[in-house]
Amino acid sequence: MTKDLFREDSYLKSCEATITEINELNGIILDQTVFYPTGGGQPGDTGILKTVDGKEVKISTTVKSKENNDIIHVPAEGQDLPSIGTKVIAEINWETRYKYMRMHSAMHLMCSVVPCGVTGGQVGAEKSRLDFDIGEHTLDKEEITKAMNALIEADHETGTMHITTDELDANPDLVRTMSVQPPRIGGQIRLVKVGEDVDLQPCGGTHIKRTSEIGRILVSKIENKGKRNRRVNIVFDPA
Repeated sequence: MTKDLFREDSYLKSCEATITEINELNGIILDQTVFYPTGGGQPGDTGILKTVDGKEVKISTTVKSKENNDIIHVPAEGQDLPSIGTKVIAEINWETRYKYMRMHSAMHLMCSVVPCGVTGGQVGAEKSRLDFDIGEHTLDKEEITKAMNALIEADHETGTMHITTDELDANPDLVRTMSVQPPRIGGQIRLVKVGEDVDLQPCGGTHIKRTSEIGRILVSKIENKGKRNRRVNIVFDPA
């Protein structure tokens, strides 16, 4: 299984790696990688693989194998691929990834200020959204924006920790998503923690180290997606 270096350090922009497999769809599998695969609402990374002789392979997205959890680097079409065993430098598109990290962390702050179950979500480089089952609650754009920016400006530390599946079962309220359960690989659950008591929930995505890195955000729109479902969209504040 590919060693996922981004789990321990989401700020890694590149790494040395060896091609261990090229599957039937020309997906490239490395022994280790900094490329995040599509999952948890966060898009897969794009970037390049560089060989020692200067050749480059453009990676259009990254996904995870359903069979064995290998991370598959999907090359853009029409390229000659290196052979198995080739050593490469795997380099992500950092500008886009960093936007994903900021947005994904902002979505955790949104969870902390909207006291409702999450029914869906999507991380984007320019716009992101979370869907909430609001029940009897009402949501206000200005109030959510103000509360989130206060948490951003407070410069809370963001980190990760792990608990066992038994510990998660004993604390089911840690899971905010109503229809999706976190993966239970190896009996461990990865949690993302914001501040001492801002937010704590299972998440496999990439995040910034401190909330101040997010920058100011705006709730651009709240959409009615059903009797109880509301979609809250956020963007970076252009000001």
